[in-house]
Amino acid sequence: MLKERTDLRNIAIIAHVDHGKTTLVDGLLRQAHTFRANQQVAERVMDSNDLERERGITILAKNTAIQIIDPLTKQNVKINIVDTPGHADFGGEVERVMNMVDGVLLLVDAAEGPMPQTRFVLKKALERGHHAVVVINKVDRKDADPTATLNKTFDLFIELGATDDQANFQVVYANAVAGRASLTPELGPDLQPLFETILRSIPCPKVDKEAPLQMLVTTLGYDDYRGVTAVGRIFAGTIHAGDPLVRMTLDGETLPERARYLYIHQGLERVEVEKAEAGEIIALAGLEGIAIGETLADPENAIALEPIRVEEPTIRMTFGVNTSPMAGRDGRWGTSRNLRERLFNELQRNVALRVEETESTDTFLVSGRGELHLVILIETMRREGYEFQVSRPEVIFKQGEDGELLEPFEEVHIETSKDSVGVVVEMLGNRRGQMLDMQDSNTGSEHLTYLVPTRGLLGFRYQFLTATRGMGIINTLFHGYLPLVKSITSRLTGSLVAWEPGVTTGYGLKNAEERGTLFYGPGVEVYEGMVIGEQPRLGDLVINVCKKKHLTNMRSSNKDIEVRLNTPRSMSLDEMIEFLGEDELLEVTPLNLRIRKRILDSEERGKLVKKAKELMEE
Repeated sequence: MLKERTDLRNIAIIAHVDHGKTTLVDGLLRQAHTFRANQQVAERVMDSNDLERERGITILAKNTAIQIIDPLTKQNVKINIVDTPGHADFGGEVERVMNMVDGVLLLVDAAEGPMPQTRFVLKKALERGHHAVVVINKVDRKDADPTATLNKTFDLFIELGATDDQANFQVVYANAVAGRASLTPELGPDLQPLFETILRSIPCPKVDKEAPLQMLVTTLGYDDYRGVTAVGRIFAGTIHAGDPLVRMTLDGETLPERARYLYIHQGLERVEVEKAEAGEIIALAGLEGIAIGETLADPENAIALEPIRVEEPTIRMTFGVNTSPMAGRDGRWGTSRNLRERLFNELQRNVALRVEETESTDTFLVSGRGELHLVILIETMRREGYEFQVSRPEVIFKQGEDGELLEPFEEVHIETSKDSVGVVVEMLGNRRGQMLDMQDSNTGSEHLTYLVPTRGLLGFRYQFLTATRGMGIINTLFHGYLPLVKSITSRLTGSLVAWEPGVTTGYGLKNAEERGTLFYGPGVEVYEGMVIGEQPRLGDLVINVCKKKHLTNMRSSNKDIEVRLNTPRSMSLDEMIEFLGEDELLEVTPLNLRIRKRILDSEERGKLVKKAKELMEE
């Protein structure tokens, strides 16, 4: 028999990137007295991953919980909170946690209003039938317009097909940084109005504690002492530590298991308990081989829950064993066995990722939701001590019902100054973009909406930031698969390539500097076929950057051989991947990132280029 658990609420916090989700969670934790009075707690406490802190974004969905007293009933209520990513590339994290909660807090920036990712996360919540509390955040901004933001948010609900009940949402105004909220734009002293709105607007879990156990595994973690940790919600029944279970796999197998260690969330900690009841979000440790989407059930009456389904990847890259002349110097793990094991282990917790073996035992095809999705994986592996090489990203094509070739398209939202609109429009036009809308923003800039093939966006972000002098803002959202468009030239420059192995010299670099932009200064070890700079024309230019100036008795002083060089261009991992040409690879080690040609030998590379030209002429 279904009963409401009035002592429990399960919510997810969803929003576009940088709209304040993690900051709001910080405030909720503090004002619920989760921390000791004298406890030092870092900002963005939920972003525990180093990459999350460095980039200022949430990558992995995380669980926490607070305890508050309901002012009406005086009942002690536990609120399980899931902080979700705001970036579209990590939408798989959002999709899977929707299974665990009964409602959402939708944060919207009071100045920016609903953004592309707002649409995505809200759509997923509405499809699950969830109710939302809309939190209009950052009402203290000078350019904030809470009324306009509310109207736009309501329009978005209607556009996404919200029911009358869903569209009748409760609104809370907030300044998450200051920890203040109110039911009007005039903020109160604390977040108490938000706490009370959650209690009144988010439904209680309706559960049957006496039914056979059903739990859906939503997230995986790892405990140094107790192994793999499976996190998920109990949909029915009660579980005790030590209970026998069965694990119902995605392949339809039923395997015996045991609830060895049982935890619930309290604040930022996991607390070991003896039992947990339906409606609760729990963690079970010591389950080897378990996967996201599997069901843990009662051995006597095992019924599988619907598995988690996420949207398919749109971008792929090859990951392979490092074959450069400098391979094996930095990394701890560099064999094909190491690489294979690491990539397939990633599938256990990264539901939106795909890994396939290729004809070569040293190379694997890795597919994800976007460039950033794969970049984060590359950077994570690099920091773990892995050494490998990756290719330029490419889109994944599909076959249509009529046999036509389809490719992925993105909805692109751009905000830029009026003086750079012309160049941005030209750039997107060259990449087969279709303008959908163009509007003046409140800040005097222009807001452009485009439909662009994902192919056209590969390598675009860096060029866009250069064209807008770093001031432009770009957001993308997956639109769907449409018929293949004509060829797209995404890169209009060529590479400066090292002619021979050695150490770069000022004299050699000075000659190269006249041909383009350098990536390295003097005293750097290079190898033949290594990309050392960019030239303004298409094609490669092979240069000897290790060349030394011959000295005579007339020119032997240090003063005579001093060379003034421009500061070399420093590129991040993201920029290097965007720069990659089709015939280039990125060598990734814990200490270095190097762009190289697939074929290192200059003579052999020249023969292939000549042969390709001859075939085209025929």
